[in-house]
Amino acid sequence: MQVHNVDLTISAVRPEQYPSTNYPEIAFAGRSNVGKSSLINALINRKSYARTSSQPGKTQTLNFYDIESLLYFVDVPGYGYAKVSQKERDKWGQMIETYLSSRQQLRGVVSLVDGRHAPTKLDQQMLSLLHYYDLPVLVVGTKIDKVKKGKRNQSFSIIKKTLDLRPQDELILFSALDKTGKDEIWKWIEAKTK
Repeated sequence: MQVHNVDLTISAVRPEQYPSTNYPEIAFAGRSNVGKSSLINALINRKSYARTSSQPGKTQTLNFYDIESLLYFVDVPGYGYAKVSQKERDKWGQMIETYLSSRQQLRGVVSLVDGRHAPTKLDQQMLSLLHYYDLPVLVVGTKIDKVKKGKRNQSFSIIKKTLDLRPQDELILFSALDKTGKDEIWKWIEAKTK
């Protein structure tokens, strides 16, 4: 998709704040600092529309990005950030689960994991939650430019084995630097939002 018009419509914490349009939505979930904002920026051809930060835990709301008045990208707060109180993390967890379990417009979730390492316990728990709600899932292994080309198949296999993917789940390796995987990710999004 050629993206020209993007608008951060709303940052929501409660269902009554979600946009009232019926555009299909794709959520982006992952650990703090896994590269959600970088992936969103690459997909919409912007350098820093979704705020990237070297400081984990920056996204604290569900951020709805209107893409061409056709669909929403929903940037979900990162999980696993230690410097936030347990109470705050529980609040985010509840907000995320409410969205995932009740939003009719949600067509799929892009679940990001760090392509340089085996997925963490928290990554596994997130995938279990997505499976529990029977949501279409695309797993994206990020930061793959930091993995030698000869080792990428190994990274792919480790992610696949560690996460225990369902047959219908897809896995794509991605680099925000050289845009590896960008077109394949768009194909998945377009198939889910038609």
